[in-house]
Amino acid sequence: MNSVSALYVGTVVHQRHRPKQHSLRYSVFSLLLDLDELDSLDRGLRLFGHNRAAVYSFWDKDHGTGEEGGLRAWVESHLREAGLPTVDVRIRMLCYPRIFGYVFNPLTVYFCEDRNGNLLALLYEVCNTFMERHTYIIPAGGQSETVVRHSCAKAMYVSPFVPMDCTYDFDILPPGEHVKIAINERDAQGNLLFASFAGRRRSLSDASLARALITFPLMTMKVMAGIHWEALRLWLKGVPIHRHRPAASRIASSVEHPVVSGGTQT
Repeated sequence: MNSVSALYVGTVVHQRHRPKQHSLRYSVFSLLLDLDELDSLDRGLRLFGHNRAAVYSFWDKDHGTGEEGGLRAWVESHLREAGLPTVDVRIRMLCYPRIFGYVFNPLTVYFCEDRNGNLLALLYEVCNTFMERHTYIIPAGGQSETVVRHSCAKAMYVSPFVPMDCTYDFDILPPGEHVKIAINERDAQGNLLFASFAGRRRSLSDASLARALITFPLMTMKVMAGIHWEALRLWLKGVPIHRHRPAASRIASSVEHPVVSGGTQT
């Protein structure tokens, strides 16, 4: 079926610089979902369901406030909070789907564009293993649509091996034939951790979903297993642990100023 929504196959890379060197590389895929196409995808694809059980599924409860049918309104409320228009806005989100009912999304990115295709803002919805979510709303700030770079202070605990007093530098190639989400996390001493996903577009169809199921069996379960496996490796290397600081609210957000970053490692 013809749609704006798509499937991106690529690689997740992490590179830790301090206090111990550590790296990982995993092959994964993500779905790019246009919020206005969810119902048609649900009707048109046998392997995909919206708010219902399917081989691949997307549930509103996994994002935003968790209210069924309220995801677009949630994004639009953040755009208004940032002083941005909400009329005729196209919202596309890059995320992992549920596979056989399971998913964990460390990061979901929302691309918000006006009726002419100009990028208005990016929303970065970060989720930790304590089921806390914080969304950073960052206006595009008039930057080129080719690559978007900006920074913001870390507001939510994510990893026991990374301190809270850090800054995120984002380097984003919005979805086209390729997509890239790169984040450099730094503290007062300099660059600490680099993470990225780079993928190539495929059409979203039952055929491409079936191929992904064969190529990446039980991928979302492996994402969670990989998080714990890499945590064990870091612990065995003696990387210091920072205790979890519970968030004041399980679901929170902040509007950030579009500060242009100095770029990230590639």
